[in-house]
Amino acid sequence: MYRAPVWRAVTALAVIAISLILALVSAPRLGLDLRGGTQLVFETRDSPTVKADSAATDRALDVLRQRADALGVVDPTLVRSGERRIIVELPGVLDPRQAAEVIGRTAQLAFHPVLGEEGGESGVRDENGGRLRLGPAAITGDGIADAVQQSDPQRGPGWWVSIDFRDAGAWQRMSGAAACEPVGDPKRRIAIVLDNEVISSPPLDPSIPCRTGIPGGKADITGSFTHDEARDLAVLIKGGALPVPLTMVEQRTVGPTLGAAAIDASAKAAVAGLVLTAAFIVAVYRMSGLLSTIALACYGLISYAALVAMGATFTLPGLAGFVLAIGMAIDANVLVFERAREEYDQGRGRGLKSALNRGFRNAWSAIADSNVTTLIAAGLLFWLASGPVKGFGVTLAVGVLASLVSAMLITRVLAHAVIGRVGPRLSGLGSPGAVRTWLTRRNPQLMKARRLWLTVAGTLVAAAVAGLLVRGLNFGVEFTGGRLVEFATAKPLSADVAGQAVSRAGFPSAVVQASGDGVTVRAGRLGLEDVARIEQELERQAGEVTKRSEEFVGPSLGQELRRNALVALGVAVSMQLAYLAVRFRWTFGAAAVLALLVDVTVVAGLFAWLGKPIDGIFLAAMLTIVGYSVNDKVVVFDRVRELWSPRRPFVTAVNSAILQTMPRTVNTGLGALFILLALMAFGGDSLRDFALALVTGIVTGTLSSAFVAGPLAVWLARYDRKPPPGPPVKRRRVSGAVV
Repeated sequence: MYRAPVWRAVTALAVIAISLILALVSAPRLGLDLRGGTQLVFETRDSPTVKADSAATDRALDVLRQRADALGVVDPTLVRSGERRIIVELPGVLDPRQAAEVIGRTAQLAFHPVLGEEGGESGVRDENGGRLRLGPAAITGDGIADAVQQSDPQRGPGWWVSIDFRDAGAWQRMSGAAACEPVGDPKRRIAIVLDNEVISSPPLDPSIPCRTGIPGGKADITGSFTHDEARDLAVLIKGGALPVPLTMVEQRTVGPTLGAAAIDASAKAAVAGLVLTAAFIVAVYRMSGLLSTIALACYGLISYAALVAMGATFTLPGLAGFVLAIGMAIDANVLVFERAREEYDQGRGRGLKSALNRGFRNAWSAIADSNVTTLIAAGLLFWLASGPVKGFGVTLAVGVLASLVSAMLITRVLAHAVIGRVGPRLSGLGSPGAVRTWLTRRNPQLMKARRLWLTVAGTLVAAAVAGLLVRGLNFGVEFTGGRLVEFATAKPLSADVAGQAVSRAGFPSAVVQASGDGVTVRAGRLGLEDVARIEQELERQAGEVTKRSEEFVGPSLGQELRRNALVALGVAVSMQLAYLAVRFRWTFGAAAVLALLVDVTVVAGLFAWLGKPIDGIFLAAMLTIVGYSVNDKVVVFDRVRELWSPRRPFVTAVNSAILQTMPRTVNTGLGALFILLALMAFGGDSLRDFALALVTGIVTGTLSSAFVAGPLAVWLARYDRKPPPGPPVKRRRVSGAVV
């Protein structure tokens, strides 16, 4: 009789206990799309004197960090991405104009002596509109030790900026030279120039002695500043000059209410999906299904604990990945239970426990292969995607690994503790199930009509390609560049009225969409000031207007992201082909990849016909479809390899493999569809499109495994001279041990 090792139960308890502790003591880190704020992505550029390499970018990062700290932002995040990019996350900052102006301004500060006044258009304009002739800079921004805004009611209204110089001597010499000029002479002034603009050029006080100057290395910049102007100027001066120029290539702003709504929607989708999946799995597998539901809850705990322990940032696509992984986590349990049903039905074991043990052992190959394909897709998302979509890749990868622990460890421990104490019917493993019973009774010969199936698949592909050619793909801002702004209006506006308001703001060619209390504006060249004008025009029509979210992607970054998306899909397909060719044989890999291309083309064609946006969320969906579709085909071909032998024709082995894996395919697909339907019901527009793509991909991928990959494998087999595998080695039992 088989006995579960004690170490397996101890390990399962340890994993659950550690996960519970981590979940209780660690707080989740929410992305800006969930808690509200602004994300800015800057790219450094070469200057005439400095090359924008990683060292210069690191120096610029230090300057930006000082500016973010001086702004008073709580928990800002600044990291270098690649050699030239800096990602700045500012929680709670909802005005991207202020953030971009203060954080990313080059701020080349210098103190110049005034050589005299100029007439006409020559010289530099001062703060009063006059023209000044300036001498070379005597002190640059690097010579500033500190700068702070100040006010004093005794000195009158207004604010000023107090400066501490690093080199007190340089400031004393400069002020002493200017003090030698007569009172009222322009040469007695000192010009403070910021980015080639005179921000202040005050004359020195008459009490300052000639040549002695101002001792102590201190000075005040006055100019009737407001509090915000004085604070921003102090931030720029204290931060110092950036070593290289910066260009903003990406910006995302999300209001806190939208983030809270996203969290609420994801939680509802997770609960609804989990309840539906649990109810389905218990109805199909009875006691075994109930045990796997408990393991599924442990899976959620393990995944969450792993994410918070590694400091991962939870994003909206990441939450979608977390919810989706619930449906995918049930796949391993279904594979094990179906194999256990087969073992018990064929009488190979002595009782339920033995059949269950064989089910775990025989299902491991398909489970491992299918999870590797999903990990490939998750790794590509993390490597090539940008913004919040990276979180989806991380969550998906963690979910895959956690599902292995859940199914192969926790479910196994629970099942061996209970199965054997209940009858075969209550266990859920004593009967083959309705789907398998029907297939066994009818025994349909699917491969006899393989030409018909391939013709139907070709027709679907032709319709999808027609959509791509006729309608084209509606690439979002993320891939084309530009700005996308979503407003919430106090009262609903029609698309025509909203479009007229945007036209009055100066953008008649902008794409305007209106639905309910929301208006979305998209344009290629739309600045931050332009967004403010559009908001004002909308307020005249709809009363109070609130900006829900804003996304900007520079044209160069858009081209890069579009290129990365194509590379990601190409690499995903190539890696799947290579893996399958090594793991099985080249004909299996080619058949799986060709069927996969059918799945991807059908989904892309559907989005083309419907005019749905093609963005990072769509890329995440497509790579998930790639992983899921190949996952499904791996299970089929793993069974083909098991059934094929010199005594059984290949076409018969393929037909039998499809029929035998059909119960697993149906049950796993339904489990994932429950989750996706919950996302479609509770998620926002972006998650609804994400769920639509996945529903289409899962349905197409499930059907293509039987009706495209199978016939293609039969057709390609004529070009494969490698002999079929021999019969599997039978294991015999001696003294209760497996030999």
